[in-house]
Amino acid sequence: MSWLNSEAFTMFGQHIIWSDMVGNILGLITLALGWRRSLWTWPVQFLSGLVLFAAFYGHLTGSAGKQAVVMAVALYGWWQWQRTKGKAEDGHIAPRFATWRERAVMLAAAAAGTVAVALLFTAYPKLSWDPWPDAYIFVGTLVAMYAQAKAMVEFWFAWLLVDLVGVPLNFANGYAFSGFVYVIYGALVLWGMRDWWLRSRRTAQPVLEGAPA
Repeated sequence: MSWLNSEAFTMFGQHIIWSDMVGNILGLITLALGWRRSLWTWPVQFLSGLVLFAAFYGHLTGSAGKQAVVMAVALYGWWQWQRTKGKAEDGHIAPRFATWRERAVMLAAAAAGTVAVALLFTAYPKLSWDPWPDAYIFVGTLVAMYAQAKAMVEFWFAWLLVDLVGVPLNFANGYAFSGFVYVIYGALVLWGMRDWWLRSRRTAQPVLEGAPA
C-alpha cells in the first residue's frame, strides 16, 4: 500500500498524494449519496476510511486510529438506515429535525469531545499535527455522521461547521486537494440541507382524513 503515499500530481505548486486524492473523492461521493438518501453512502464512507487507514497505518498511528473510528460509525449508520429505510414515500429514509434535547446532547458531546480529544492530541503530539483544530474537525465529523445516521437535518449544519474550519486549515497546511474538496463539500452541504429541510417539512405535515395523499 506504499503507493497510497506517493505523489499523484502537482497542482498550484502543491504535491497531491494518492491517499489524499482517493480518500477525499470517496468522501465527496459519500456526501452526494447522503444528499440522495442512498444506503450506499455508508459503504462508500467505509471505503474512504479504509483507504486512508491503509495510507496512515504504520507511520501515522493517530490518523489511522481516527479512520478506524470513522469506519465504525459508518457501520452504525448502515445499520440505522437499514432499520429505518422505507419510511418516506419514495422508499428511502425520512429526514427529520432533531428535538431540542437531541440538539443539546449533540452540542454538549461535541464540546466535551473536542476538549478531550484535543488534550489527548496535545499530550501525544505524534497523534496530530495541529491538536485543537484537528480535534474539532474529527469530533465534528463524528457528530455529523451520527446525526446523519439518525436522519436528522442538523447533520448538514454540523458538516457546514466542520467545513468552516477544514477549508482554511487544509490550505494553510499544504493539503490543497483536501482544501478544494472541502469547498465542494460546502456547496453540496448547502444543496443537501435545502433538500432535506423541505423533505422533513413534507414528512411532518399531517394528512387529513379523506384528503388526497
